[in-house]
Amino acid sequence: MTDDHQVRERLNERLAALASRVDAIESDFGQPLDDDFAEQAADREGEEAMDALENAALAEIDQIRAALHRLDAGSYGNCVTCGNAIAPRRLEVQPTASQCIACAGGSTN
Repeated sequence: MTDDHQVRERLNERLAALASRVDAIESDFGQPLDDDFAEQAADREGEEAMDALENAALAEIDQIRAALHRLDAGSYGNCVTCGNAIAPRRLEVQPTASQCIACAGGSTN
């Protein structure tokens, strides 16, 4: 299985990058709108896209925190649904994975 220290380091690095991204988005949201109506419309469209990016980042932050909690609890690498081990390759590709492939819906049964 993957070294817990390396996993924790990787997750913390990603968490810091996402937190920085969310901070930047929040800062952009705080900027005043342009006086020009057309520019305001363009800014609003951009805000919708930034809002979607922020929501995705916040969701990933939640997943990372949950993975860090599983590391602390000693249950990292075990499926939260069935308790079986999650394939090491799956964890390598998606270190926040909380379910094995079968429980995540990848089963053909």
